[in-house]
Amino acid sequence: MAAPYDLRFDCGRICLDLVATAGAPAAADRLTGPAPLAAWLAGAGVVPPGAPLDAVDARWVARFRALRDLLARIVRAELLGRAAASDLALLNAAAGAAPPPAVRAVRGPDGALAGVLPDPPDCAGLLAAVARDAVALLTDPAVRGQLRQCAGDGCALVYLDTSRGRRRRWCSSEVCGNRARVARHRRRIGRTP
Repeated sequence: MAAPYDLRFDCGRICLDLVATAGAPAAADRLTGPAPLAAWLAGAGVVPPGAPLDAVDARWVARFRALRDLLARIVRAELLGRAAASDLALLNAAAGAAPPPAVRAVRGPDGALAGVLPDPPDCAGLLAAVARDAVALLTDPAVRGQLRQCAGDGCALVYLDTSRGRRRRWCSSEVCGNRARVARHRRRIGRTP
């Protein structure tokens, strides 16, 4: 089943999943308003299921888009060499701007433990959680070495290659991988895509 608002959560890290909301050059932005942002926050696991997100508004969307654009610049620059010191300073500022919300374990009516937030989260704390995920990714040499650019035509997504042998080529076998297989099949039978 597809995620609402055509959101994807298959890049391997929360920060990379945020970058994926920008879409490919031919795709539309997926963070078009408060509802898609709230869906992304819950779907990416930034907040536990059912967390109150009533405060999400256009300002939150603008701030998350700004962080997304910053993360895209940094990750792509790091794949090619080095990110600008000014971009890293902005990332570090976002990571330290506020404490991320503290999830608490609470026993539900069925006896199972569930994560809940004691208070509604604030934007700065959620931005800090995503920025800290990016800092952790970029500063861990083993994880950072798994960063890959999707080989799909027109796809700009960056993902973590955690496959055995580190030979994964696409951000998603079901999306870009399937497109590549269909194009290859059409070429083989003499039809163009």
